[in-house]
Amino acid sequence: MSEKIAESRGGRQQPPAVIELTDVHKWYGNFHALKNIDLTVRKGERIVVCGPSGSGKSTLIRCINRLEVHQRGSIHVNGVLLTNQTKNIKEVRQEVGMCFQQFNLFSHMTILENLTLAPILVRKMPANDAVDLAMSYLKRVNIADQHDKYPGQLSGGQQQRVGIARALALNPEFIICDEAVSALDVSIQAQVINLLEDLRDEFGLTYLFISHDLSVIRHLCQRVAVMYLGHIVELAECDELYDNPIHPYTRALLAAVPIPDPAVEAKRAHEVVKGEVPSPINPPSGCVFHPRCPLAVGGCSKVIPEFREIKPGHWVACTEV
Repeated sequence: MSEKIAESRGGRQQPPAVIELTDVHKWYGNFHALKNIDLTVRKGERIVVCGPSGSGKSTLIRCINRLEVHQRGSIHVNGVLLTNQTKNIKEVRQEVGMCFQQFNLFSHMTILENLTLAPILVRKMPANDAVDLAMSYLKRVNIADQHDKYPGQLSGGQQQRVGIARALALNPEFIICDEAVSALDVSIQAQVINLLEDLRDEFGLTYLFISHDLSVIRHLCQRVAVMYLGHIVELAECDELYDNPIHPYTRALLAAVPIPDPAVEAKRAHEVVKGEVPSPINPPSGCVFHPRCPLAVGGCSKVIPEFREIKPGHWVACTEV
């Protein structure tokens, strides 16, 4: 289905797929963490996967970079099928850079040592060349003057710039940003977002962002995939999703985003989702959102809705829209 989804976008010639997931499932024992995931990310694209805690966002990216192994379906990275028998899995993994929320820098190493570690150990690069490469990326993210400091001596924004430089050090064409700006102040978020945009244009990067903050991701992405309890429930171009949300959960998410004008915010009606997110270990039957859905009817508790195209490029898993 993912290829059909990708090719449905207005009949335009699409760039090649960098990441392609088709009917991907992931279990942890009896816990079904990912269900029927179809997603294609094309070269140069920026796509955001959003949803609440427990929706499967982190599991999804861990399956893409092979920190976890999915049990059903297929994942391709630049056309290479990822399996337990994939012989060049280390080379494939190098094509996927990671930029984390908590930076994950080694506190006992200087910034320069943190950045030279992967080129030396993974790419087998001579130490002098690794230093030159690391310094070039530190200069690009405007943090080279801090190269001899330790992570604890840097601000959160500075550490995130180091994290971005580290993601670039393996020369990937695809970068996963896992809540990469959520721990930063709003003004610093804007700086990092602008930096990511500049780097995309300069290096031809493809981004997959993981985020729960819908007020931020509109400035990051071209497409948005909304997840809920292991399912993708809506997928659309960014402006289309924000202007015309279809799934009841997406509508509620967008309704909860505050409007920056206090007078307007005070007057508008809020669409509150009833109840709590169910346990992902024991999800509801049928449509997993039906216990909280204002559109739910009797059949919603029995039938898992088909992920279908409502309009060109806009896909939704809901039988009542």
